[in-house]
Amino acid sequence: MGNVERCDKTLPTNAMMYAVRKDAALRARWRTDLEGLAREFGLSRAEYEAIRDKDPRRLMDLGVHQYYVPQILRLFFGNAQNSNSSETLECYRRAFPAETTQALELQARLERRRG
Repeated sequence: MGNVERCDKTLPTNAMMYAVRKDAALRARWRTDLEGLAREFGLSRAEYEAIRDKDPRRLMDLGVHQYYVPQILRLFFGNAQNSNSSETLECYRRAFPAETTQALELQARLERRRG
């Protein structure tokens, strides 16, 4: 899915996420004024829309660091949902349907082996 080599270190989304993850006031603005926050950090329309749409594939294709993609989704959905039916997984499932299917099939095979 993601890889560090495709990360664009100059991408405004990466700078914004670095700041947001360290600042409670910015995290609060994320929930109330995402578009204004995006403008303040100089995000392109494509960056803003990929975040707004919660689209991991577009985020990675734009050059968002793979570490920040799950953090972006956590800002929308929280981090308590660590299951195969979470909203976060649904975002990945839509963005990467083939890869998600393969991963879930592998998980099912491994669980069957464990008994």
